[in-house]
Amino acid sequence: MVTNHRSFFLEMPISSPYREVFIQGITLDGKAFRPSDWAERLAGVMSCFRPGGVQAGRAAHLGYSPYCVPNLINGVRCVVVNEALREIEPMAWDFVMNFARDNRLQVAEACLLPDADDRPASS
Repeated sequence: MVTNHRSFFLEMPISSPYREVFIQGITLDGKAFRPSDWAERLAGVMSCFRPGGVQAGRAAHLGYSPYCVPNLINGVRCVVVNEALREIEPMAWDFVMNFARDNRLQVAEACLLPDADDRPASS
């Protein structure tokens, strides 16, 4: 089950130059991409790429990387890839972008914002 992982991106400074790329589970032909767990699989492969460098060992797979997170947005399975991954590990960035291209998935550049309920109250 995909849950909302917006908290990963709240840790980044607001002035961060990085944006996110949304790889959507809809092909360029408008069809749903299969298998249905593709987003979790892709994010799982990228789980070792974390702040502080690549994580290895048994604990590396226990959570998603904050740079590549599965999400469900408006009923569409997506993987939100932070552009910081490009500088941290260019080959990992190329892997996810090539995955999207090879599978003819729709890709959009944006910035995931917190829900109104998650935003700090203004004083």
